[in-house]
Amino acid sequence: MAEEIIDQMAEIEQAKENKELGIAPEEKVEEKKPKKERFGVLNIYTSKNNTILNLTDMAGNTICKATGGQSTKQDRLKSSPTVAMFSSKKIGEEANEAGITSLYVRVRAETGESSPSSSAHAVVKSLGRDGFKIISISEITRTPRGGPKKGGGRRGRRV
Repeated sequence: MAEEIIDQMAEIEQAKENKELGIAPEEKVEEKKPKKERFGVLNIYTSKNNTILNLTDMAGNTICKATGGQSTKQDRLKSSPTVAMFSSKKIGEEANEAGITSLYVRVRAETGESSPSSSAHAVVKSLGRDGFKIISISEITRTPRGGPKKGGGRRGRRV
């Protein structure tokens, strides 16, 4: 009992000395728990006339959708990289609200195109700058395999 009182008095004296010296009392610091990492899938479809972004969760449920046409009024600008960056900002805000921190990116161009347009690159770069962890980027452009029969018959198309 006497030892406990002596310990309490020592703590009180130490607190007074710290107060005189301007040292803050020891506080219990709450450790921040690391934020749980949530994943999402960003589907980017680029054509000659537009860029369509669709953000889904891992089950495939759509969280947000944005297109170049929602960001600009002019038809000629819908597929430009600048407008695609504005669309990606909208996607980024919605993803933050949903708690998504990491993205799998799937890029698709029109069937038969050799590569996606530059707006897809601008979207990925913009989301990387916004703090999203890009896990993988895969191109899923479809390739034509013969296709339907060409018109014209036996003697060909006559012009």
